[in-house]
Amino acid sequence: AGRFETIPVTHWSFPEMHKAFGWNLEQYIYFGGYPGSAPLIKDPVRWREYVVHSLVETSISRDVLLMTRVDKPALLRQLFLLGCSYSGQIVSYQKLVGQLQDAGNTTTLAHYLELLKGAGMIAGLQRFSGKELRQRGSSPKLLVLNTALMSVQSNVSFADARHQPDLWGRLVESAVGSHLMNSSAGTDIQVSYWRESDREVDFVLQQGKSITAIEVKSGHPGKGNAGMDRFGDLHRPQRSLLVGADGIPLSDFLSKPASDWVG
Repeated sequence: AGRFETIPVTHWSFPEMHKAFGWNLEQYIYFGGYPGSAPLIKDPVRWREYVVHSLVETSISRDVLLMTRVDKPALLRQLFLLGCSYSGQIVSYQKLVGQLQDAGNTTTLAHYLELLKGAGMIAGLQRFSGKELRQRGSSPKLLVLNTALMSVQSNVSFADARHQPDLWGRLVESAVGSHLMNSSAGTDIQVSYWRESDREVDFVLQQGKSITAIEVKSGHPGKGNAGMDRFGDLHRPQRSLLVGADGIPLSDFLSKPASDWVG
């Protein structure tokens, strides 16, 4: 009696949404992995209302506020909205404090990010730093764990989002990041990012001593990546992957769990 096994139940993946609802890749990137919202995507107003009121509000008010003590619930909600706006971007805690009312200190914000992550909403990825994977106090890379959250808060329609390169690029990167986070839940795979000066690697997977560097490209192929080159020189990853552009097709990458890409 009392023995149990924890089995994480995360957001639906691209193959699951494709199989169940016939979604294509672009639909998944924008509308995310909420199966309950799938029948509503042809009615944008109903879809947004469903995501905001049936999913976001219940996740915050029930999954978070009723399960643990939150001294500043208004701050928690503000942090969630800011996380949606900055998904896929590295933001210093000082900048977050400056944009939030009654933010308190960085310790409070880091704690609230952990609560939002536990509710499957927003994560703050830590910077990879070699032996010490999680460098506490480093600027987090904010990441929605379901791209529907980002799309709803953007107030940009599916048709318009596809023709806004900056927004679509962040949606694609967020889709890759959320896929890595969701598919690695319950495993010993750690997901982080890396940055040195102006050189950056979008995601780093680490399982034991095995390291994989991942760069996401949503537009045309580039001429090179100084961040990946520098990271390779410093940390000697077992694999360096380019996702999108002239690399691994995005649909293929999103169809396999993080464990397939590490090592």
